[in-house]
Amino acid sequence: MTVHALPTPLLQVDNVSLEYADGARIVRATHRVSFDVHEADRFVLLGPSGCGKSTLLKAVAGFIAPREGQIRLDGKAVSAPGPDRVVVFQEFDQLAPWKTVRQNVVFGLRAAEKKLSRADAIARADEALERVGLAGFAEAYPHTLSGGMKQRVAIARALAMRPRVLLMDEPFAALDALTRQRMQALLLELAEQLRFTLLFVTHSIEEALVVGTRVLLLSPHPGQVRAELNAHQFDASSGASVAFQQASARIHRLLFDEPADIAAPLRARQEATP
Repeated sequence: MTVHALPTPLLQVDNVSLEYADGARIVRATHRVSFDVHEADRFVLLGPSGCGKSTLLKAVAGFIAPREGQIRLDGKAVSAPGPDRVVVFQEFDQLAPWKTVRQNVVFGLRAAEKKLSRADAIARADEALERVGLAGFAEAYPHTLSGGMKQRVAIARALAMRPRVLLMDEPFAALDALTRQRMQALLLELAEQLRFTLLFVTHSIEEALVVGTRVLLLSPHPGQVRAELNAHQFDASSGASVAFQQASARIHRLLFDEPADIAAPLRARQEATP
């Protein structure tokens, strides 16, 4: 019998603990979190507020160094930010207000790729804006755009840079419900077309199931891995299905129904953490 080796993960988070200073004390955000992300995965970090999911994303981006453990991209340790990992944030003010939509995308490209000509950067920017449905707004300024349109520009800018991993930190949380659904559908359409690798942070169970192919559940502070679930079967049209509702209920139980026999050793480990 032939045994086929599993492909090496694109991104590896290996026993990563993250800490930050809060006044005079050190707070542990995550405790020994491990997961693997493969090429073309849409991997979602899901958990309640304060579980460290956004802090983990910043560590993958290279903004924060782990207190312990290691983050590897293509087998190499992540030690600093780089154009191979591009972040789309929740805030609408991530665009330069004095630049047009096209100029915002071109600026990011030329900052990341010093040898890229202006003509090539404009061509790539226009292609990305076309993909997110904003070709007609290339000369507009951010203050004239809606929140959803600003996020589409931010996504276009990120995709134009062709990162190894696209990082998204609750990018749709500030949008109204209908716009949020449209943005989720757009993201899935782009993922199908471009086959990019996505690491996505949310505190919405429904959004995690819609967006993700894999979902990592993190416990309340400090974040520890509670479970990793498959969500390949769901998409933007799955919300009313029985299977979707059952998966949502299961995730809620895993996140919030903490049995006493689990809670006690967990608290003990947290109290023992220096």
